[in-house]
Amino acid sequence: MSKLWGGRFTKKTDQLVEEYTASITFDKELAEEDIQGSLAHVTMLGKCGILPQDDVDTIKEGLHRVLNRIRRGEHEFIVADEDIHMSIEKALIEDIGPVGGKLHTGRSRNDQVATDMHLYLRKRVVEFVGLLAKLQSALIGQAKQHTDTILPGYTHLQRAQPILFAHHLMAYVSMFQRDIERLQDSYKRINTLPLGAGALAGTTFPIDRHFVAEQLGFERVYTNSLDAVSDRDFIIEFLSHASILMMHLSRFSEELILWSSTEFGFIELDDAFCTGSSIMPQKKNPDVPELVRGKTGRVYGNLMGLLTVLKSLPLAYNKDMQEDKEGMFDTVRTLQGALQLFAPMIETMKVNVGRMRQAVNTDFSNATDIADYLANKGMPFRQAHEVIGKIVLYSIQNNKFLLDLTMEEFTQFSKLFEEDIYEVLQPESVVNARNVFGGTAKNQVLDAIAAAEAEIGRTNAWVTEYTEKNK
Repeated sequence: MSKLWGGRFTKKTDQLVEEYTASITFDKELAEEDIQGSLAHVTMLGKCGILPQDDVDTIKEGLHRVLNRIRRGEHEFIVADEDIHMSIEKALIEDIGPVGGKLHTGRSRNDQVATDMHLYLRKRVVEFVGLLAKLQSALIGQAKQHTDTILPGYTHLQRAQPILFAHHLMAYVSMFQRDIERLQDSYKRINTLPLGAGALAGTTFPIDRHFVAEQLGFERVYTNSLDAVSDRDFIIEFLSHASILMMHLSRFSEELILWSSTEFGFIELDDAFCTGSSIMPQKKNPDVPELVRGKTGRVYGNLMGLLTVLKSLPLAYNKDMQEDKEGMFDTVRTLQGALQLFAPMIETMKVNVGRMRQAVNTDFSNATDIADYLANKGMPFRQAHEVIGKIVLYSIQNNKFLLDLTMEEFTQFSKLFEEDIYEVLQPESVVNARNVFGGTAKNQVLDAIAAAEAEIGRTNAWVTEYTEKNK
C-alpha cells in the first residue's frame, strides 16, 4: 500500500530517511489512546452529518477489530507506516476498505498526536497519584510503629537534635503530598482537548469540538488552534513534576543507603530489595534505592531535553516535536518502577530501635536544651550558647557525654544549674519539649499522622473519581 500522503510526491522516500524520521518504534505505545480518540472523532463526524451513519458504524466496528488485534499482539508495527496514526489507519483501510480513509476527515496528525498524548498522560497522572498515596500509607504504617523510637536528627550530616523516627518518616509524607498536589493541579492542563485544531488553523468541516471533549472526558478545549497543535507545556510540566518527585525519592534513597550501612545500622532492608556480591559473600547491597538515586539523572535529562527541543520552535507544528515522546515514555516507566517498588520496600523495612537509641545516648544532640534551660532561668540565650559550647568542649576533653556530668561539673559553668537538668537532658524530654505545631513531640507527630491519613483518604477518593471518568 502506498503512503497515505503520497499524492504530491514523485519519488519513494529514501529508506534511511524513512528509518530516521519514523516514530512507530516508540509511539506505538499510544495505540489505545489513538483508537480512543478516533472513535470519539468519527462519532462526532456522524453526529454533525459530515459522514453518513453507515460509514460511521463501519469505521467504529473496524477500529474495534484493529484494537483487539493490537491487544492480542497480532498487529505488525512496521517502519514504513511511519507512526502509530498511519499504522492504525492503514490497518483500518485493509480491514474495511476505502471507507476507512474517511476517518481522517476534519483532523490532522498534528492535532491527533497531541490528543493521544493528552489522553496518555491523563491516565498516567492518576496512576502516579494513586501510587504516591500507597507510598505515603507505607510510611505512615512504619511511623505508627515508631512513635516512641528516637534517633539523632541531622544537619550537615552532623548530629543535631534528637527526633522521633516517626517524625522523620512523616517529613517524606509531606514531600510526597506536595508531589500529589502538583500532579493533581497539572491534570487541569492535561485534561484539555486539542482535537479539531487541524494542522494549525482549524478545519472547514462543521465539527463539534466540545462534543468530542465530552466523549473523551476532557473538561476544556484549546481556544487557539495554533496553540493546540504546538503546545507541549503539559508534557514539560509533567517532566518537571516528575523531576521533583524523583529528587524526593533520591533523597530518601540516600538516607536508606546510609541507614542500612554498617556505620549507621539504623535499618535493614528486606532481602527481596537487595542483592549480593559475586565475590564478597557477606555483602547485602541496597540496589533498589541506589538505582532510584541513579535514575533520577535520566528524568532530569528528559526534562532538559524537551525544554531544549522546544526553545527555538516557531508556531505551529515542527518535526522536532516528535522528540517529545521518548523522554516522556522513559520518565513514565522510570517513575512506575520506582513507585511500585518503594512502598513494599518501606513496608518490609526492619528498624533497629536499639542502635538508634545508642546513637542518641552517645552524642551531644541534647546540648541546645541546656541553652534553653539557662535562657528560661534568665540568662541571655547568646551567653547560654557560649556556656554550652564550653560544657561540650569540657565533655569531649574528658571523654564524657552531657548526662555523664556530675552536678559539681555543671555548676562550675553556671550556678543556675539544678538537679532537674538531668530530666531536661533525657532524649524523651528533649523530643517532647518541641511541642509546637509541626514539631517532633509525640502528640504533634500523632496529630500529623492523623491529618495525613485523612489527606490520603481524600487522595484515594480523587483517584477513584478520575479513574472512573477516564474509563
